[in-house]
Amino acid sequence: MTRSHLILLLLLCATVGAAAALPRYREAPHFTNSAAAQCPPPLHPSDADAACSPHAAVHVAMTLDASYLRGTMAAVLSVLRHASCPESIHFHFIASAYAESKAATAEELRATVRASFPSLAFRVYPFADEARVAGLISTSIRGALDRPLNYARSYLASTLPPCVRRVVYLDSDVVLTDDIAALAATPLPAGEEGTETAVAAPQYCGANFTAYFTPGFWASPALSSTFAGRRACYFNTGVMVLDLARWRRAGYTAQIEEWMELQKRVRIYELGSLPPFLLVFAGRIAAVDHRWNQHGLGGDNYRGLCRGLHAGAVSLLHWSGKGKPWDRLDAGRPCPLDAVWAKYDLLRPAAGIESS
Repeated sequence: MTRSHLILLLLLCATVGAAAALPRYREAPHFTNSAAAQCPPPLHPSDADAACSPHAAVHVAMTLDASYLRGTMAAVLSVLRHASCPESIHFHFIASAYAESKAATAEELRATVRASFPSLAFRVYPFADEARVAGLISTSIRGALDRPLNYARSYLASTLPPCVRRVVYLDSDVVLTDDIAALAATPLPAGEEGTETAVAAPQYCGANFTAYFTPGFWASPALSSTFAGRRACYFNTGVMVLDLARWRRAGYTAQIEEWMELQKRVRIYELGSLPPFLLVFAGRIAAVDHRWNQHGLGGDNYRGLCRGLHAGAVSLLHWSGKGKPWDRLDAGRPCPLDAVWAKYDLLRPAAGIESS
């Protein structure tokens, strides 16, 4: 290779790197613990052991990648804004273990979060099971659902430190309007016949549960009998409370993987990471009030049309579906509820969210 060719290659690499740079988010307000809430002492962002601190009142797990980073930042801001003990919340972010020229590295993502939330107690974990998961994924109805990181929620028990027993998992397309401590405190009672409940989530027994699996699944007695004796209802895996100690004892990750391996051989579902969760947990979870997942605001998985809220109170808004509020705002075609999300958008000028 000649010197000129080498210089050209270096310039090309630099151009690609520059094009992949993350946008600059503004710094979020600092929110302090409420004296009235009897909060534990604040966590220190520089403490490497903060994840295992007895002062961590709530643990929150989310994925972290360049494509959905804008949503993650808004979700974190909303959690802090409405928490009674924001300085005692510890965030656990799972990022891709692989650095690609078109995507941000885990360190770049970590630096971006730290710049906007200098006082936040958090840790970024490379998704160690990413290569394994990539080999288990079957194509679904929407490409965004086929990213290995979308399956990271199934591996929290092995990704997070053993000291973390209970964690709230949140998708990146949510904003909270209530104190996350109330959600994190959801009771997880012992189940039937002494089994331990490891998952809590809003469930929707009025939904057509059969639609989440193929006709071939329901036609097979060996497969459909999976739900025998269970009142299996749909629940959305974008908002869950997980008892990781119980999860580890029961080996739920291995059970989810078994269904994914079967899916590779025989098509039994069409919708990404949700059906394996339903196969293992539907009918075996603790119910959470519907106000904690006002989901479907992103429309369906094909067109992403505008949708309104379900009847009832609202503690969490969830833009599940194809339409994401940041995309619709940038395109100048927002849905009415996207204005709520915009209040927490750290890529735009501040919209009146004050520190406390």
